[in-house]
Amino acid sequence: MTAVIIGAGMHPWGKWGRPFTEYGVAAARAALADAGLAWSEIDYVVGANTIRNGYPGFIAGSTFAQALGWTGARIASCYAACASGAQALDLARTRILAGLSEAALVVGADAAPKGFFKPVGGDRPDDPDWLRFRLLGAANPAYFALYARRRMALYGSTPADFAAVKVKNAAAGALNPNARYRKPVTAEEVLASPMVADPLRLMDICATSDGGAAVVLASAGFARRRGIDAPVRLAAVSTVTPVFPHTMLELPGFATDSSLAVPPPERPFRAAIAHAAYEEAGLGPEDLSLAEVYDLSTALELDWMEDIGLCPPGEAEKLVRAGGGRVRVNPSGGLASFGEAVPAQAIAQVCELTWQLRGVAGARQVPGARAGLAVNQGLFGHGSAVVATT
Repeated sequence: MTAVIIGAGMHPWGKWGRPFTEYGVAAARAALADAGLAWSEIDYVVGANTIRNGYPGFIAGSTFAQALGWTGARIASCYAACASGAQALDLARTRILAGLSEAALVVGADAAPKGFFKPVGGDRPDDPDWLRFRLLGAANPAYFALYARRRMALYGSTPADFAAVKVKNAAAGALNPNARYRKPVTAEEVLASPMVADPLRLMDICATSDGGAAVVLASAGFARRRGIDAPVRLAAVSTVTPVFPHTMLELPGFATDSSLAVPPPERPFRAAIAHAAYEEAGLGPEDLSLAEVYDLSTALELDWMEDIGLCPPGEAEKLVRAGGGRVRVNPSGGLASFGEAVPAQAIAQVCELTWQLRGVAGARQVPGARAGLAVNQGLFGHGSAVVATT
């Protein structure tokens, strides 16, 4: 049994000021049209939750099913922070592989608040996100800056290296009709933008956005019966958790006495996320044509390039300066061009993989794309990686 992607659709990212449901429904209808299916032919719906959008956001599967029109389809909803979309995809894929579903719709959408994200639900001392804000004063940009500072200390990275990542992604985003920011930028513009959390400037950090994305999954048999030739194959989905002591922060100085006595895991968390997907797909980084990585900041994209095995530690800057190397990273423009619409972003990455592997990505097309990887990390130990192939 194989799960294949037969439809992909998005609502453009931006700040539209409308309910998240509208974005998700628009993306769902686009994905259904792409698949050539009627809504009534879907037997399973999974909604990636958006907890900042009230009760409908907590039950996104039901919210989208109601908005599209009740048909009796089975539903599920899931939340895994920034990995929500990939885990929703995994739920649908699992049901297809079990023979319990023939055609499934996976939808994520968000109407994000202006400014930096903050913990939801008031004082929550059992929430590590709340603790990070309250005890460390580390809103997301400060958190990203810790990673950037570590990279500078370990490998000699510079703000100019980080700016080069933004320049690359902005050039790609300018070619993407679904991106929020569609204007090329120069390194000088990045380096002149306001400082937010040293060494990261405003243009080094992704925004918060409204947007939606959806995919239609099906069994290979269903696709054949519908005359869908050579659909994109969903080769692997990894949703691994960390291995102690390499847990969420993975930063020096956060170890406990007990962690010092524990042998380190074989791979750091982000590398383990990708490796689990490679192992399931029977592929490696050498087989990839493109990768959509989780560029919450320019510096973090460099870390991800190394974590997914595109180059040894400390070498990502050279790849960027050399034009990116053999594997195209973030041909969509990445979060730098889209911003965060949390439950939609992992699904949006899979939409990009789908279009690239079909060869229909237009001016941003990666020539001869055969295999792609999408990786994400949600707070509190949620990791996700998706491998898609022709």
